Amino acid sequence: MTLETQLKQKKYYEMFINEHETIHPIQVLGEAFQEEAQKDLPDLSYIRFAQGEVYFHHKDYETAIFKWENIVNELEQWAKKNTADAYYELGMLSTAEDLYSAIETEDLTLKTEVALQLFSLYLERGKLEAAVAIIKRTINSNPDYPNVTEIARAFFEEQRDWNNAVELAVNEAKRTESLEWFEILHTYVENSVTKNFDASYFSHALSILFNLDKKSFEQLVSSLWISYQDEESYFVWLREINHLLLNLNLDRNENYQELSKRHKETYFTFIDGRYFINQLQDIIPDLLTNWHRLADNANSVLASAAVLSWNELFPASISQAIVSEAEKLISITETDMDELDECLSLFDSILNWAQEHDMGENNRVKWLAQQLVDFDTQHILLAGFKGSGKSSFINTVLGAELQDGSTSSVVLFKDAEEMTITEITDREINDLNGLEEFKEKMDRRRNALESIIELKRPMPFFKDNKVAFLDTPGLTGSLHYDRYEVLKNLQIADTILFVVDANASFTDKEWAALGQIQEIAPDIPIHFLISKMETIPNEQEAHKIYDDIKAMVNSYLHDAKVFAFSTQYEQNQQMKELKVFIQSIKNTRNLADKRLAKLLYFIRTTIASLLQKRIDVENQLIESIRWNEEMLIKLTGAVNQLNDAEIQRTKSAIKSYRAIKESIETEISVAVPKMLRECSSLIKEDSDFSKIHLMLNDEMNNRLQDYLEQKVMPKYYSSLQDWIERSHGEFKENQEFLIEMRDGFNQMYGEERLELECDFRVLDDWRRDTDRMTTRFQLETVNILLRRTPSQFILKSAGKLLGAISQNKAMLFNKYQSFIENEDYSEAIAAVNKQFFQPFEMFEKSLERDVTLFFKGPKAILNRSVEEARSEIQKKKEMQDKMNENPEMFRDPLTLFDVRLRQFEWMTVAGKGMQTIY
Repeated sequence: MTLETQLKQKKYYEMFINEHETIHPIQVLGEAFQEEAQKDLPDLSYIRFAQGEVYFHHKDYETAIFKWENIVNELEQWAKKNTADAYYELGMLSTAEDLYSAIETEDLTLKTEVALQLFSLYLERGKLEAAVAIIKRTINSNPDYPNVTEIARAFFEEQRDWNNAVELAVNEAKRTESLEWFEILHTYVENSVTKNFDASYFSHALSILFNLDKKSFEQLVSSLWISYQDEESYFVWLREINHLLLNLNLDRNENYQELSKRHKETYFTFIDGRYFINQLQDIIPDLLTNWHRLADNANSVLASAAVLSWNELFPASISQAIVSEAEKLISITETDMDELDECLSLFDSILNWAQEHDMGENNRVKWLAQQLVDFDTQHILLAGFKGSGKSSFINTVLGAELQDGSTSSVVLFKDAEEMTITEITDREINDLNGLEEFKEKMDRRRNALESIIELKRPMPFFKDNKVAFLDTPGLTGSLHYDRYEVLKNLQIADTILFVVDANASFTDKEWAALGQIQEIAPDIPIHFLISKMETIPNEQEAHKIYDDIKAMVNSYLHDAKVFAFSTQYEQNQQMKELKVFIQSIKNTRNLADKRLAKLLYFIRTTIASLLQKRIDVENQLIESIRWNEEMLIKLTGAVNQLNDAEIQRTKSAIKSYRAIKESIETEISVAVPKMLRECSSLIKEDSDFSKIHLMLNDEMNNRLQDYLEQKVMPKYYSSLQDWIERSHGEFKENQEFLIEMRDGFNQMYGEERLELECDFRVLDDWRRDTDRMTTRFQLETVNILLRRTPSQFILKSAGKLLGAISQNKAMLFNKYQSFIENEDYSEAIAAVNKQFFQPFEMFEKSLERDVTLFFKGPKAILNRSVEEARSEIQKKKEMQDKMNENPEMFRDPLTLFDVRLRQFEWMTVAGKGMQTIY
């Protein structure tokens, strides 16, 4: 046992035992102590150190401390450490910590032992930060010390201190180049505790592992790749790992299946429409380069196609050596890829993206794709000029008059067990209700070309021959119109059957149409059907026409076949011959490859149409904003006009009502004084002047009651009815104005959106209220002669005092009569007017509210329309700003879909030497 080991294990005392193993160490050391003490210059430190160890082992810690406190030789620092150990065992942790911390030594072993003791002490005292610091310092200074890294790893894992645990694993993996530490690191990665580390942190360790064990390297890289996928640092990781891979000597023959899979999945995720090109431009070239270097046999063609398609979009972004190698590899390597499935997957990705971005359902192109994957049915497209006899031919083949004349729509006739008729547009798919609705669709002119109609029913001829007819609108000779139609429908066809009229020779327009078809679809064979042969007067002439047309056709199209058709020819024989003809023109060679090329064509046209839709959407936004701004101005003007009309109508109604009221008030003011003065005739010389004032007051009130009820009220009622009728006329004028306004706006909207109906119930309320308030009037007694005015007081007092004396009656008669005839009565007039008009006060006050109610509906609708226009402008401007700020949000996904399409074409159409359809 070495001295260092003895000191660590506190077994230094064994040096003094030697042959005295049967004697207790205390006795041996005691005798040695006594022997040494007898010397002239005794050195007792070594023996004391050994004694302290023995006492420590026997748990006599205080005696051990006493012994170690007097060590002054080279074992002094070990003695201090042992003293601290004793205090530790005694539970005096603070003292132990101070002693450990005070030890100064260059002895690496002692320094490490002290550090490990401090580490344990810190753990016991709960000083975790200090424990972390001391163990990391210990590893840095003496990582090879036995078990120190294992102790640190166990501590970090127990504390779930994954950052330090990962750091330890990475540092030890690099230092020791031990696969064990790489395996530990791999475990951390799989447990998702490495995500906080920058991707570059692992690069050096990975490069070491690559040279140690390539399989372990691949597994660790793959796990790190997966761990970073959903993190913000994912792109940093991809740059880092691909930079590392570029600098490693990769050999495809070493079969990096997992890494190839990671590259493949990442690349296809990037080009599925979720990312912008500026995010990918500096990542994908290295990604594809490495994938091409790593790809196993199953993916080498796919990786090569990816390299070539990306290089087409961004020339020189990938090294020419890799591009050349990819071209060579793709031309000599077979692939067992399910081409149709991959193509449809791409198609679905594009259409799903379009739907998610509000670019429509694209039902029409979906339907076209479905027809192309129906390999049991060949599609024969019927083309020909208007009046060529296509419809008669179809009706004869179908055995039913399904078409009365030239169609304006594209129709697919297909065999099925039951009849269904479906109209397919980009936006929707509708089932038609029977043949009548089908024929209506055939006769329409507007928007006819926006849809395809699929008619399925039992059709024996189609079933036997496994064909379907695609009938198209008759050609017109207009290059733009015809080319548009051909482009839309031609690529679904496997064969084209061009119908010509037996009575008309080929015209320049027909040859031009055929030239268009060949230009657009050079791989689709064209054959000819001569219709209306029944109109040729004799058989010899019919043969001549047939021979002439056949010779003319074959001079232009050498392989084209010609069939003469007559609606009057013996039916069974004609259909037998037609069947032979149809079988002869069916294009079965390489059908699957040709259908695949057509699918790729529809993918390309779909991408192009979506790009155009983006432009259309932008233009529509501009137009919508302009239109809504104009509407906002007009609607705001309409609201202002309606407000002015409401104010004017309110003033007019109140003014005319008050004029009636004032007229009645004036009439009462004139009639009442006269009526009251006439009551003087009721006074006689023999009247009872003590009570005459009471009699007169009652009579005056009675006359007022009769006057107001019999004369004034009827007149007032009549005036109010006339006023209501006049108001009705004025309200009608307002309504007519609003109707004109409504019609104007609805014409601009293109729909019956506004309904500006005023509330004429206001007039009914007026009639009801005026009827109720003028039905009966009861005047409450007006105090005319019973007031306490000086003149009335004197007159009444005189009547009571002098009325009983006959000589005085003549005087009282004259006084009363003079009083009645000359009284002012203004207070009485005011009281009468107040009572008469009091029931109408609330009516008058509510006139303004009633007029407002009359206009309330139109006003609310116009105000709502104003807000809708403002909201629409705001919404469209926000959409426009969004599109202008991020044009790549729309353009980039479609560009990446185009890359994916080109990649697929490299693997299929181009790889087989077929011509790509554009």
